[in-house]
Amino acid sequence: MAIGDLIRDLRKARGWSQGRLADAINSAYGAGLTRECVSRWECHKVEPHPFYLRCLSGVLDVPLAVLEGEVNRRKFISEAAATTIAPLVASDLLSTGFSARLHGGPSADDWEHKLSVYGTDYMSLGASEIQRRIAGELMVVQQQLDNPQLWSVAARLMTLYAKTFPGSDGNKALDWYRMAVRAADESGDTQTRVWVRGRAAIALGYEGAGLGMVDVFADQAMAISDRPSLGLLNAIMGKAHAAVLRGDKTTASQLTSKGLAMFDASASYDQTSDYAVPYWRMNIFLSLLFARLGEEKKALESQEAARNELPKTLPRFATHLEMHRGLMLAKSGDKYGVAYARQALYRLPAEKHSLTLRMLMREVEEVESA
Repeated sequence: MAIGDLIRDLRKARGWSQGRLADAINSAYGAGLTRECVSRWECHKVEPHPFYLRCLSGVLDVPLAVLEGEVNRRKFISEAAATTIAPLVASDLLSTGFSARLHGGPSADDWEHKLSVYGTDYMSLGASEIQRRIAGELMVVQQQLDNPQLWSVAARLMTLYAKTFPGSDGNKALDWYRMAVRAADESGDTQTRVWVRGRAAIALGYEGAGLGMVDVFADQAMAISDRPSLGLLNAIMGKAHAAVLRGDKTTASQLTSKGLAMFDASASYDQTSDYAVPYWRMNIFLSLLFARLGEEKKALESQEAARNELPKTLPRFATHLEMHRGLMLAKSGDKYGVAYARQALYRLPAEKHSLTLRMLMREVEEVESA
C-alpha cells in the first residue's frame, strides 16, 4: 500500500476532510500545511517529508513504523480495528515474544537494567522511538509473567508506554495506566504499586487529561502507603494540577505545600531518569501549576530555578518551560501567547515531540479561544 493511500484511508476513517487533516497538523505542530499538500500526498505526486510523517503519526494516532513502511501498511489497516496495541501487528515482534516464551527470555536482573535504560532514554528520545522499542519489550515480558518481580517490570514498562502512546486525547494512554495498575497489584510490591499510580496521576494531571482518574490513582497511592516516596510525590502533585484545572485554587495551593514537603523528604539525585524527580523537574511541575493558577511571579521563579539546573541534554523539558510562559501570556490576555508556545514547540524537532507537549499546546489555544 502506498503512503498516499494509507493517509487517505486513515483520514477518511476519522471522517476528516483534507483541510481538516492539514489544520490538525498545523495546530499540533505549528506547521504551515495546506489542503493542497495533503491532496498531493494522496494523489502520489509527492511523498511526505520525514517531519510530516511524524506529524501524521501524532494526529492520526498511528505508529511511525507504519508510515515509514517498516510494518506492512495494508495489514495494519485490516487489523488495527481489532487491537489496541497497534505496533504489535509487526510479525517480528510476535516472533520475539514467542521466542522469549520458548527460550526463557531475559532474567529479572536483565529486566531491571532495561528499565533503568528506558527511564533515561525516555527523557531525551521522542515518543515514537520509545514507543516502538517498549512495544517489543512488552511482547517479550508478557511471555514471562510467572513471578511477582516480572509483574513489577511489566507494570513499570506499561506506565512508560502509556506516556508515549500517540493519541489526540489521552484516552488510550489512560487504558494503559489502568492495565499498569493491575499489573503492579499482581506484583504485590508496595513501592511499585504506589509509583505506578503516582506516575499516572502526575502524567494525567500535568496533561489535563482524565482528571477523575487523577484523583482515583492518587488517592489509591496514598491509601497504600504514607511512607515518603517519589510515587507519593507524583500523586500529590497530580492532584494539585487536577484541582487547579477544576478551578479549586485553595485545594491546589494546599496540595502544593504538601507536595513541597514530600519533595524535601523524597527528592532524588538522579538527574536524567523518568523514575527520578530532581530539583529541576519539581520546578517544572511547579512552573505549570503556578501558570495555571495565574501566579506569574511564582511561575517565573520556578522556571528560572528549573533552567539553572536542567541538563542541556534534555531540550524537550526546556520546551515545556517556554510553553508554560506561552500559557501565562495567553491567560493574561496577551494575543502573542499562543504564537509564543507554538514557536517553542516548532523549534523542537518533531521526532522529540510527546503527547504531553501536544496536549499542552491545545491547552494554550483553548485559553485564547475562551
